Amino acid sequence: MQEIAKHTDWKIKHFDCDDAVVRARLAIQTLPNLQNMVGDADLILIDEAQRVKNIGLTLKIITDQIKDIRLLVSGSSALELANEINEPLTGRKWEYHLLPIATQEMVNFHGAFEESRYLEQRLLYGMYPEVITNPGDELAILNQLASSYLYKDIFSFQDLRKPELLDKLLKALALQVGSETSYNKLAQFIGSDISTVQRYVDLLEKSFIIFRLRAFSRNLRNELKRSRKIYFIDCGIRNAIIGDFRPLAQRNDIGGLWENFLVSERLKLNQYNNFYGQSYFWRTTAQQEVDYLEDYDGQLHAYEFKWSAKKKATLPITFRKAYPNSSFTAVSPENYQNFLCK
Repeated sequence: MQEIAKHTDWKIKHFDCDDAVVRARLAIQTLPNLQNMVGDADLILIDEAQRVKNIGLTLKIITDQIKDIRLLVSGSSALELANEINEPLTGRKWEYHLLPIATQEMVNFHGAFEESRYLEQRLLYGMYPEVITNPGDELAILNQLASSYLYKDIFSFQDLRKPELLDKLLKALALQVGSETSYNKLAQFIGSDISTVQRYVDLLEKSFIIFRLRAFSRNLRNELKRSRKIYFIDCGIRNAIIGDFRPLAQRNDIGGLWENFLVSERLKLNQYNNFYGQSYFWRTTAQQEVDYLEDYDGQLHAYEFKWSAKKKATLPITFRKAYPNSSFTAVSPENYQNFLCK
């Protein structure tokens, strides 16, 4: 926000909602009070907006009643910010999700060859800004993030009667990354019920810790229709949750880790490039599978992820027959940047 302010001639006022006085003033939702706060500014910057009670209504009044004013509002609490602003500001806002640093950004920063040299580090330690900018301190930073910071939204704004289940669920998801997920099996594993698992998964997704990928189904009876895969937004967080930062050559989960990395990085690329299609995986009851699919412009684009380029990747015959016009690409460390960069 400060960087944006440097590159404009507009008159700017900046309100930090960590300040109790600022929170109290913004919570007074009368036009005279808000006009007094805005003054003659052209641009209002509001940081940590989720800390203000009913902030959505405050923003609506400013937007509707004070002419020619621009608002730039940020918040680190995804859950509460979304709950507070979505309904009051329907049709009045542009929303941006700032995910961990993307491969595309790093390639732009220091070039494709240099970034390829960091591939193992990206798989082990992930792409959080503090991790990338503090080489040598990756483990300490990730352990701190995974033990407290990532869950603060959920614990602060949601009534969790058994928070210890959240830890068990995250470990279960981390151990089966890249595999189909069954809420029933997860419930059995953590000693809970399906509705609790579904609620916790939903909260973790809204907090940008994990995300779900649905199964694609259109033509075949034996296609899995209601199945899902769950990935972590960041591989470093996933590894911290299970406490495993061994080199890739010593790991037996490299296939799932590679898949998580590619799908999460593709998610960032698509979000930042306004991708309008849909993303899926595909599998049949006979265990034929395609790791990743994108459906846009009337065509399916299939991708198979291989850590070793020596292993030949092909589309399952069943898929080729059902969707003959689909494109197919195998993604390995030799060509992964083509998949993650525009």
